Amino acid sequence: MDLSQGTPVSIQLKTVVDQAGEKKNFYFDLEGQIVNIGDTLYIRYKEEQEGTAVPVTIKVEPDGKIQLIRAGEMRMRLKFAYQERLDTSYKTPYGLFQITTFTRNLRFSLKDQPVAGSILIDYDLYSQAEKIGEYHLELEFTA
Repeated sequence: MDLSQGTPVSIQLKTVVDQAGEKKNFYFDLEGQIVNIGDTLYIRYKEEQEGTAVPVTIKVEPDGKIQLIRAGEMRMRLKFAYQERLDTSYKTPYGLFQITTFTRNLRFSLKDQPVAGSILIDYDLYSQAEKIGEYHLELEFTA
């Protein structure tokens, strides 16, 4: 993927994690870039995790499906499609785990002048048949 043609964007990322009845809120102000390749939109940024910058790509496909791809030691590719259950894998130093997302809500909007948009995803995460938690992700970007 050629990122040299990307448009720099400011990103506001909010995540709410509800696991075992405990809610945690995370807020990030990040710099990233947006790249259009064919009909697919890519939003790239780095997330700080325990002192390490982890590359993250959000892929918005023409059919409305969205993928969240996290690189680094813990490789993850979460897939989201409105009201669908999608299987994927999560690679950790301890091995490969199968996980499933169920997307309760999915919204994406994009404006041209200036480039700006937002993504909202509400999803449940499962490992085998067991629900790990409920997640809310909101990402807003502006050039």
